[in-house]
Amino acid sequence: MFSYLLGAFLILLLSIIWQRKKNLPPGPWSLPIIGYLPWLDSKKPYKTLHALAKKYGPVYGLYMGNIYTVVLSDAKIIRKVFSKDSTTGRAPLYLTHGLMKGCGLICAQGELWKDQRKFVHNCLRKIGGAKVGSHRNDMEDLIRKNVDGFLEYVTTLGNPATFFASEHLRHSLGSVMNSIVFGECWTKEDKTWKYLQHLQEEGIKYIGIAGPLNFIPIMRFIPTYRKTVEFLTEGLRTTHKIYDEIIHKHQQILEDNIKINSEYEPSNFLESFLMEKKKRGTSPESKFYSYEQLRYLLADMFGAGLDTTLTTLNWYLLFMSINGDFQNKVREELLSVLQKRTPVMEDFQYLPLFEASVAEVQRIRSTVPIGIPHGTLDDIEIEGYNIPSNSMVVPLLWAVHMDDKVWKNPEYFDPFRFLDDNGRFYKPEAFIPFQIGKRICVGEELAKMLLYLFCSSILQNYELTIKEGIEIDLSGNCGITLTPTDYEITFKKYED
Repeated sequence: MFSYLLGAFLILLLSIIWQRKKNLPPGPWSLPIIGYLPWLDSKKPYKTLHALAKKYGPVYGLYMGNIYTVVLSDAKIIRKVFSKDSTTGRAPLYLTHGLMKGCGLICAQGELWKDQRKFVHNCLRKIGGAKVGSHRNDMEDLIRKNVDGFLEYVTTLGNPATFFASEHLRHSLGSVMNSIVFGECWTKEDKTWKYLQHLQEEGIKYIGIAGPLNFIPIMRFIPTYRKTVEFLTEGLRTTHKIYDEIIHKHQQILEDNIKINSEYEPSNFLESFLMEKKKRGTSPESKFYSYEQLRYLLADMFGAGLDTTLTTLNWYLLFMSINGDFQNKVREELLSVLQKRTPVMEDFQYLPLFEASVAEVQRIRSTVPIGIPHGTLDDIEIEGYNIPSNSMVVPLLWAVHMDDKVWKNPEYFDPFRFLDDNGRFYKPEAFIPFQIGKRICVGEELAKMLLYLFCSSILQNYELTIKEGIEIDLSGNCGITLTPTDYEITFKKYED
């Protein structure tokens, strides 16, 4: 027993000496190879990291396996650090650099990331998913079509209708993403669409569970984790096979349309990528437009767009259901401004209380509580500390949004914190639901369009409640995203 304590003390002492010598940020001591992983709450890792932030401050360091990790929990510091080119990389994790091969957009870095981000941004603008663009009205029409589809489904269930909304919202939101990403429109019972939904839903859980795999790849040989890797690997293989069939189909559609109209402009990511691939020809940049890159990019655009938006929408309906008085205030505002007509994006500048309600849900339950980690491409300095290259930098959004020094009573649901003294909506500097910096979510505007149009239309038409006596758990389930437990919500149609 004494030798064990002595060994632990020596490891701690050496860790402190090495940390000071290298001028690294303060932080807990870590074990060789496995680092601090044994002390992370596997179900709520963001809570563990938040507790460490309270102890060590807004910048601290620890080892996740053998990967040195810097955790940031202050919005100003995150904004400053992520504005640098040297922090636009991705940490050398097994899933991002191994299974995902550094392809797509989320896992990419360097010149590939720069090129593909520019391509995605331009594509969103052309198809109407940005603040400006000639096809913005077309995008609103597409979203409203699927909003109406969801509302029509609720109507078929009777009045009031009590059901688990998440599955049906997944189809409605997913139908928008299918049109945008693939140029496809599948029915709810389509086998391909059902499989893609299943893989998306389960894959998010598996990747969350696979946390240690990112940092200790050898664990993939342990039976439990081997099953996880096999699921993800098989999912990639099958998904890519499906994508290849869709790609082949749209390659022909694109060629046929170009023959008819040489100035044809695609309305989805897939055909836009194929057209760009054709334009690049044999130029040096053509290497960024391989079919392998396309498969991973399609998965990123579909998966990230659907999962984060659906998660936020589910949290929104849950918080509205358990805050009836505030829900009524939002509906009164909607009625006052819209006069029962269908909302459009231009309306929301006149709906500050509604906009504040969405923001407060995004704050109180950060969709990605640990944020999307960045990687340092060079040795850098953060708040006077030296951070080596190939380190992982974590923007701990949960800590940023639950900081009691910034947000009074952060666990209390209070949308009024997003209104100024004149009742206008304002966005505090410490509110960064889409992260910040050079790798800020490229689909932020599209996500807002989806959330605003779905949420406002639902509250405009239905009173949301949850049956009395049911105990509500607001802690959520953490994978990549923090998803709420799925409760049966009662949708009662307003008669007026």
